[in-house]
Amino acid sequence: MTFSVASQQDPAFESWLERQLSHSASAMLPCISPVSIVKHRPGFGQTIRPVAGAIIASPVLGNYDPDPDYFFHWFRDSAVVIDALRLLYVDGRIGDEALQHLRDFTRFSLAVNGLDGRAVPAEQSRRARVAPELLQYLREDHDLASVHGDAVVAETRVNPDGTLDVLRWARPQHDGPPLRALALLRWAAGGHLDAALLAEVTPLIRFDIDFTLRHWREPSYDIWEEELGHHYYTLRVAGAALAEGAAWLEGLGDAALAQRCREESRAVQRLLDDYWVDERDERDSTRGYYRSRVLVDGQPSAKALDIAVILSAIHSLGTEAAHGPADPRMQATLARLDALFDAAYPINHGRATGRGAAMGRYAGDVYYSGGAYFFSTLGAAEFCFRAAAMGGDARHWNQWMGRGDAYLATVRAYTPAGGDLSEQFDQRSGAQTSAKQLAWSHAAFISCVSARRIAAAACQAPQ
Repeated sequence: MTFSVASQQDPAFESWLERQLSHSASAMLPCISPVSIVKHRPGFGQTIRPVAGAIIASPVLGNYDPDPDYFFHWFRDSAVVIDALRLLYVDGRIGDEALQHLRDFTRFSLAVNGLDGRAVPAEQSRRARVAPELLQYLREDHDLASVHGDAVVAETRVNPDGTLDVLRWARPQHDGPPLRALALLRWAAGGHLDAALLAEVTPLIRFDIDFTLRHWREPSYDIWEEELGHHYYTLRVAGAALAEGAAWLEGLGDAALAQRCREESRAVQRLLDDYWVDERDERDSTRGYYRSRVLVDGQPSAKALDIAVILSAIHSLGTEAAHGPADPRMQATLARLDALFDAAYPINHGRATGRGAAMGRYAGDVYYSGGAYFFSTLGAAEFCFRAAAMGGDARHWNQWMGRGDAYLATVRAYTPAGGDLSEQFDQRSGAQTSAKQLAWSHAAFISCVSARRIAAAACQAPQ
């Protein structure tokens, strides 16, 4: 039995997907080992020369003029990019240079693990090189001195030259190590690594699994680096990394650690169940959503309904239905987010037939245009494609494929002919804003198209 949706019968749409995929692949690669780019931060007396293995968030230099300064190696973003690189390699769009990038990324990451903030020059020495108006952004000695051991990968980001970030930022953040473990485990599971490369990757996977075991119960900052608490996204990727890590460790003969990972993964899932917010309307039908966070002070957050919950489902890619695209509660969460942004964003009002809502992060976002975001809209599309691939009848498949293609149609509408993707496209005008050529935006497109192809192949399978 085969199924189809209108967009799959539109040669222009399919042609655009292929062109954009090629462009996103080409645009993402300069962010990996960007050794030819030099970043000057004169106000902080810094010159950053990246080393092989670093992954920057954007190759377009900015200094909040108005583009933000994204010339950092974010642990979370780099994991998303290295996973998208795997998809390009599997698809044959990039050859063995992908394996070299993975090797360099692994070596860079292991070297960064050994950083020690106690070795950074004293604050007085650092202050002498900083412009007076920027001193408020400089980290203090006691803050940097605490950065060693596990605290390094809880730093959120480092400089792409392999040094610690000396600027004030939201720390700690615990989503990077489990997300990196998941990406590396997928590389290893695909059988793409020879013995030598696998031997290099293995210690990093073990480090990230061990970190996750030690710290998943602790509060950290959310995926957007704004609020301290316990976050659905961080917990979800932690649980997935522990579950996938358990299977991997068992294959290596480490049964005891595998069992511990499995038990902790189950504990994470039980905790995630409590994040469901049950709401009943006047007709006594249940409506609700998975809240994105529980703050350390116990106060309610205006950001409880957050696209990060949907992103956690596609970044985790587990086989169980709970807390994944096949989970009715997760689907209800997407519906609530869709309604939120459909009403909130002027570009969603009166949009053309066949286009889905441009998606943001959460209600009341004020960063740059406050959304829409390419990775949010692409994340919603990928969620739909993964829901389509998880079985069901023709109606189920067509419904989810259609919804996914509608989100993609919106991305197409706000993507220029050249294919460049920034972080945001303005919620009022649709103009691209915030960081240009965001690596995560291009990685999200690569991952989304891969999921669409998996869903299309699933409908061709014998029923």
